[in-house]
Amino acid sequence: MADEDETKEYRWESGYEKTWEAIKEDDDGLLESNVADLVARAKRKRAALKATGAIQLGMMRHLFVVVDASACMFLQDLKPTRFLCVLKLLEVFVHEFFDLNPISQLGILTTKMKRSEQITVLAGNQKKHIEALQQLKDLSCEGEPSLQNSLERAMNGLKNMPAHSSREILVLFGSLTTCDPGDIQKTIKALKDNNIRVSIIGLAAEVRICREIAKKTGGTYNVLIDDHHLKELILSQVQPPAVAGSIEASLVKMGFPGGTPSVNDGTSDSSADHAPAYCLCHIDSETSSLMGPNGYNCPQCGSRYCELPVECKQCGLTLVSAPHLARSYHHLFPIKPFIERAQVPNTTHCFACAKLFVEAETNVYECENCHQIVCLDCDLFIRETLHTCPGCASDPVTAQMKTN
Repeated sequence: MADEDETKEYRWESGYEKTWEAIKEDDDGLLESNVADLVARAKRKRAALKATGAIQLGMMRHLFVVVDASACMFLQDLKPTRFLCVLKLLEVFVHEFFDLNPISQLGILTTKMKRSEQITVLAGNQKKHIEALQQLKDLSCEGEPSLQNSLERAMNGLKNMPAHSSREILVLFGSLTTCDPGDIQKTIKALKDNNIRVSIIGLAAEVRICREIAKKTGGTYNVLIDDHHLKELILSQVQPPAVAGSIEASLVKMGFPGGTPSVNDGTSDSSADHAPAYCLCHIDSETSSLMGPNGYNCPQCGSRYCELPVECKQCGLTLVSAPHLARSYHHLFPIKPFIERAQVPNTTHCFACAKLFVEAETNVYECENCHQIVCLDCDLFIRETLHTCPGCASDPVTAQMKTN
């Protein structure tokens, strides 16, 4: 039964929206000022969504991406086809995901012919995932998808993950039907019991079971408008979600392996330390080959790996480098949202980019620590990319207070 508390009307129930009436000419008969106002309004909406305050975010994420590869993905409402458009946007998503979540892990699944197939396992190597996505371009899309089989397979890979990490599934679903072998309500209950968040992006129209899955597991469900909207929806999953419930602070054991010294530096007493060996992250691959002297050894069991971050297959220790951990620092201590104010008469330019404030920019943003004024574009850039206030970083007093 449909939930009676959902009173929001659908788009076709509310009548036509005359969106063309939102654009009007100015006194000179031009549209630039009105378009600039619409763009500024959209930026302010993004800033309001980002200004979440001190919310605990997950540093270590385990995410499975499920891609629909059924026959409906050959439709050309997204150019050149739905499937190729999704794969191209996922390459950008993988790069942005590991840039913002350097110690997280990601895996890729596909669903077609009423089955689910694993393309890549959970791993922190973005090159491996991007190569797998590029190879999927030649995959034939056929049959029907199975939403339940995909969720079950992803859940089997996530339910044994440590409690301090977030468990997530992102489904890119283009079909209006799903062929499931059993009761999907039991799958939804198992997902909820294992604290697995499922977010679904619909490529065609709204499907009731998709909305129910996302709602009961704490995820999001959206249906795209066009390819640009699809890109926004996919990249919105890059930002770590808020931690569900209250998780007590706990120590996580990690290893920081150093690089193997080269043969010519004379720091090793034995030539056996530089002997070529197979790395454990590619030993099961058909294209595996002997590694040279460059590699990383697990400090606990001595296993060899070619790239970081990775979870040791022998002892289960998470191997990371110090830069990876430093880049995840802002998840623990997010920057406080700036205070929105009307334009200050004595301030004529932005402190960050030195751009002059124009009359169209009615509001500016002030840091409550250093009291520097920045524009809307810099406020978004600081919160989304920089994660550090330039005024606080340039002031020795506030910078010393922040480090302490």
